[in-house]
Amino acid sequence: MDVRIETSWKSQLQEEFEKEYFIRLSEFVKEEYKTKTVYPPGKLILNAFDLCPFEKVKAVIIGQDPYHGPGQAHGLCFSVRKGIESPPSLVNIFKEIESDLGYRPYLNGDLERWATQGVLLLNATLTVRAHLAGSHQKKGWEEFTDAAINVLNRDKSNLVFFLWGAYAQKKGESIDRTKHLVLESVHPSPLSAARGFFGNKHFSRCNEYLVKNGIKPIDWR
Repeated sequence: MDVRIETSWKSQLQEEFEKEYFIRLSEFVKEEYKTKTVYPPGKLILNAFDLCPFEKVKAVIIGQDPYHGPGQAHGLCFSVRKGIESPPSLVNIFKEIESDLGYRPYLNGDLERWATQGVLLLNATLTVRAHLAGSHQKKGWEEFTDAAINVLNRDKSNLVFFLWGAYAQKKGESIDRTKHLVLESVHPSPLSAARGFFGNKHFSRCNEYLVKNGIKPIDWR
């Protein structure tokens, strides 16, 4: 089937688009958008891929579900549109960046500025029904995003994977630690951040690894 996605990703994932699970997923998602309020807007479902072409990926941050409140989700994990208040987990990410790198990130929570530098901001599930967290889980998105992680793991080297919390760590179990850097800690949620997210220094560790491998570091502002 013809899926509108950035060209390099389309060539990498074309086999997935022809699989039965993805065809069923597409039918389910189309029906949900017709009959329910679903986030993000349809044209932004694959925004993480569109803003960060396959050949430009340097780092991958794995989230779980899109935000399910009005105006928040725009296809990038942890990110919200300009003008929307940053959710608590994102506030904690910014706090750790300031502590780790010594500068305050921009006040807005739109992380397109990271995506365009090569940070794939990938949720495991790419759509959600309004005000109903997890409502589109186990419909096929997880298999699709696993395929994206697998092709990155297989075909690229010296990527940095950020696995925050048990869910992301399970999703990243198959990543080859001999060819990529895997950074793990608890989730930045207020429920857990003080138990090991704060002070993990993942952002400086990422940049040190990239520089060591001749790759331009990320400006995390």
